[in-house]
Amino acid sequence: MAGGSESRSAVEQRRPLWRLLHEAAVLGGLWLLYTLGRALAGRRTGHASGHASQVWSVERDLHLPDEGRVQRAVLHWSWLVHAANDYYKFEHFLGLVVVTVWLLLWRPSRYLWFRRVLVLTTAIGLVLHLTYPLAPPRLRPDFGVVDTGVRYGESVYGGNPRNHGLLNQYAAMPSLHVAWAVLFALTVVLVSRSRWRWLAVGYPAVTTYVVVVTGNHYWLDGIVGIAALCLALLMSTGRSLELARLRTRG
Repeated sequence: MAGGSESRSAVEQRRPLWRLLHEAAVLGGLWLLYTLGRALAGRRTGHASGHASQVWSVERDLHLPDEGRVQRAVLHWSWLVHAANDYYKFEHFLGLVVVTVWLLLWRPSRYLWFRRVLVLTTAIGLVLHLTYPLAPPRLRPDFGVVDTGVRYGESVYGGNPRNHGLLNQYAAMPSLHVAWAVLFALTVVLVSRSRWRWLAVGYPAVTTYVVVVTGNHYWLDGIVGIAALCLALLMSTGRSLELARLRTRG
């Protein structure tokens, strides 16, 4: 994740097609590492249900909306639940592809900042997956939440609550769907010059609503995801300032 002037100019000087191919390989490799780490975290889920009870209790103490009530308000609208399930399955990657391609082709000078924050946020999330396994609300029916993916035959995990293969159903904390959505929206607002860029602010709001309605996350997962993003932004800013000081001394 180099961020010096040489790395930035290297990205900008590559032909557009090679930029896309190079970053597809880089991000693909990083995603594979994250997937393997997440699968490793899935081998230690003994406290996941207990952690879910802790999160549920904290949310009630904070007077956050009951996820079950929020979900039940939309369950009778089958088309909306189908849309939410599809959004949950595909939004994560479509958003990444759209923002990455946009930056690489039209704002390449800003791309390394984006990639650095993305990777740092995801790495922080992986640390939390490893240290705090958490059963999502859809796997705690006593919370009054149903698994909308299973109910409509659209689950990315299947109906088995046990982990299998590289899948880890107990990596709910934090919600990287929410963290990434906030990062994508922030990137558009900061980098774009269009007056319409502020519409991107609605994107993380919709994403947060979807991950709760589908029973995949608690509100607190999203809050911690945003906190992870904020930490990544601070780390990235500190690194950039240090590089600037080094260049000045040089």
